[in-house]
Amino acid sequence: MEQFLEKAKSASRIIATMSGSERNRILRQMAEALRVNTMNIIEANAIDMKRAEEENLATSLKERLLLDEKRIDAMAVAIEEIAALKDPIGRVLDGWVTEAGLKIEKVSIPIGVIGIIYESRPNVTSDTAALCFKSSNGCVLKGGKEAEASNAVIAEVLQSVLVRNNLPKEMIALLPDSSREGVAKLIKMDRYVDLIVPRGGEGLIRYVSQNASVPVVKHDKGLCHTYIDKDANIENAIAIALNAKVQRPGVCNAMETLLVDKAIAQSVLPLLKEVFDRAHTQLKGCALTREVIPVAAASEEDFDTEYLANILNIRVVSGVEGAIDHIVRHSSGHSEAIITENISAAERFMDAIDSAAVYVNASTRFTDGGAFGFGAEVGISTNKLHARGPMGVEGLTTYKYKIYGKGQIR
Repeated sequence: MEQFLEKAKSASRIIATMSGSERNRILRQMAEALRVNTMNIIEANAIDMKRAEEENLATSLKERLLLDEKRIDAMAVAIEEIAALKDPIGRVLDGWVTEAGLKIEKVSIPIGVIGIIYESRPNVTSDTAALCFKSSNGCVLKGGKEAEASNAVIAEVLQSVLVRNNLPKEMIALLPDSSREGVAKLIKMDRYVDLIVPRGGEGLIRYVSQNASVPVVKHDKGLCHTYIDKDANIENAIAIALNAKVQRPGVCNAMETLLVDKAIAQSVLPLLKEVFDRAHTQLKGCALTREVIPVAAASEEDFDTEYLANILNIRVVSGVEGAIDHIVRHSSGHSEAIITENISAAERFMDAIDSAAVYVNASTRFTDGGAFGFGAEVGISTNKLHARGPMGVEGLTTYKYKIYGKGQIR
């Protein structure tokens, strides 16, 4: 493990000296290499999908795991979009001259070696590798065993481009020991690894957070809420709520709980039930909800559950303050939305809710690096430090101070 990480650390020092144009040129080659190797990647993915069927993995996990030509092309497009972003390295973030005449510049630099631990989705391998490369960081990737064959081929394709350009393949490295013991070692290797980014299930996040000596940026579960206010445009509200839940239920920015203002519950809940029934959504409701529409009972535990499936909790609340109270108790700090035409209610909600992304009249499904214009994301951070929300290239940088003097002494 130490020898492997030492090579990754050495590789990160090389990438830190590369120009932005050189990194962009190589990224574009990586995108093209993915397209050229589409069939190889699909064949490897078929091995993972077969194993997933044999092991009876959840439908939501299999949906995340699947790769086809369209998804592989989307992976290539994401790399091209990352290459087209402004260079995040070497930017002068601030500058001033001190009383002693020292010229100080605060300049963006790479973090170093980023360890990324993730599950299920093999596109994360190319997305995160490209984001780290764009931001001049080396990366050590540890994907889930369910995507082992897919991840290995994707990493090999990207590494082949590095080798073709006379660069060490360890700039983008798969952790050789993918066991729990391997992860346990990785997260304590602060001599070589500068940041750990865990994204996956609640158990993984908790384990890494509690055991790492390397700094951690958590990408925790998404208990996302949408609140329909009494002053909402009802047509918009129904469309947004439907999209937030059913467009892709197995992802962290999908809504898990719908809150409805008590003032409109009698008229709106039957309309919501009608559209969610057509989408085959399993509905659970609080006592007030069940007085209006026939749905299963939702427990307090349900309101703390990230389903990652086509299941939705509904709670009737007393206006915007009731919605805020519920979200404060149950939110994971990911994404929340209010649907209203009332500016005062919208601003109250936006100011009071302390989540990474807070929306007015839009679906929580937009909390995504691509949708935010980042090309892709390392994950969606629920931390407050050092990055928050969709974590793109800027979230993979830190800074240092460059100080220019003319012989000053203190």
